Amino acid sequence: MTLAPKELSNLLSIISEEACTNTFESLSTHFHHYFGKAEHFRVGSVLVMLLQQPDLLPSSPQRLTALYLLWEMYRTEPLAANPFAAVFAHLLNPAPAGEEPEKVLSGFLPPITQPEKFFLSQLMLAPPKDLFKKTPRHVSCMDVGNMPQSIDISGLQLALAERQSELPTQSKASFPSILNDPDPDSSNSGFDSSVANQIIESLVTGPRPPLESHFRPEFIRPPPPLHVCEDELAWLNPTEPDHSIQWDRSMCVKNSTGVEIKRIMSKAFKSPLSAQQQSQVRRVRTTDPPLHHRPSSSSPALLFITLSLQLLAELEKDPKLVYHIGLSPAKLPDLVENNPLVAIEMLLKLMQSSQITEYFSVLVNMDMSLHSMEVVNRLTTAVDLPPEFIHLYISNCISTCEQIKDKYMQNRLVRLVCVFLQSLIRNKIINVQDLFIEVQAFCIEFSRIREAAGLFRLLKTLDTGENPTEAKPAKS
Repeated sequence: MTLAPKELSNLLSIISEEACTNTFESLSTHFHHYFGKAEHFRVGSVLVMLLQQPDLLPSSPQRLTALYLLWEMYRTEPLAANPFAAVFAHLLNPAPAGEEPEKVLSGFLPPITQPEKFFLSQLMLAPPKDLFKKTPRHVSCMDVGNMPQSIDISGLQLALAERQSELPTQSKASFPSILNDPDPDSSNSGFDSSVANQIIESLVTGPRPPLESHFRPEFIRPPPPLHVCEDELAWLNPTEPDHSIQWDRSMCVKNSTGVEIKRIMSKAFKSPLSAQQQSQVRRVRTTDPPLHHRPSSSSPALLFITLSLQLLAELEKDPKLVYHIGLSPAKLPDLVENNPLVAIEMLLKLMQSSQITEYFSVLVNMDMSLHSMEVVNRLTTAVDLPPEFIHLYISNCISTCEQIKDKYMQNRLVRLVCVFLQSLIRNKIINVQDLFIEVQAFCIEFSRIREAAGLFRLLKTLDTGENPTEAKPAKS
């Protein structure tokens, strides 16, 4: 709330005795020329301090100028929103009828004259246009005996009381540190404006001026008593500390493996891996029949899976590498469609991940295709998938077959789904009773297809209590 010496000089020139011969409009123009809206509150705080000190602002025209400026700074806002509205309410609040006015305490606003009270009441109502064409000196000499002196400020007082009730009690219990002299000099030396200006400058300028300090009650914070307990454990400090530094020797070591794996994976998301990348042949024994017709040179009991040599070799060395190669659930569909065998290996490595449920959810909800069915089928024979995911995937496959319009593609997908379901049923991966009605309706709808008729016969065999001859293979 401090003012720079130049700002204070400009303010004192506006409220000086000589400036009181100018009209209020002229004073307002000069004020807004020197001070912007950001300085209004600081200037207003200085004006309130001067109103509290009769020996620094002795004349009525000067007080009128100060009151007008307090109102003028916030004239475009509601009166209750004016931060200095409490000053107006205090000055206009009359003493109760039949009671003598209380003695003015040091540091509080002294009473104002009747012309000043009339002028302030006009500001709080609807001031007439010609009021601001008058000068403060002219208003201070007005005869206001026949004019109304009191106005209803109960609405303003209510708004101020509500706003002050939200403040903490300690902030409302303070006393200004600048107090006027209760026994002013009785000599007839008169008012010396130069001395008053020096006093004002010492009060409101510089670092931590007296204007910013207040007397407040001390907030007592007694220290908590020490907890005394006979059986309390004693805190022991080791007298001979023996600390050994644990070095992480893998830090700052150049590692190009992760970069190369990420490069291969970025290609795997976009297109099938090339022959140069798929240079290693891994043999995986399985008893599952193929889901589609393979070349005659392929044996149903022995599948050759070609994957990237570097990718599989590094994953075998460091299984946690799978968490740092950029395979997010959103990218899984692209990997399944372009490199399903790589997708299978990745999902098997991610089985202990906390995000494996998200990967399963993306897998079973992606568009049905030969590759996605191959991935799901391999996973069901390798690990125990949650039954709800398998059921959801089967329902999605059936729904896709029913909605496709191309008869050729429809027949092809129906055959794949039927072979897939027979594999799950024969290996006891699913309980067919959970999906009996839905699968039976699917077989009846596509009974013209040989594989659907075979699946229907398998369902009837199970319904009569017989078991399929094939058993579920041991999981790796």
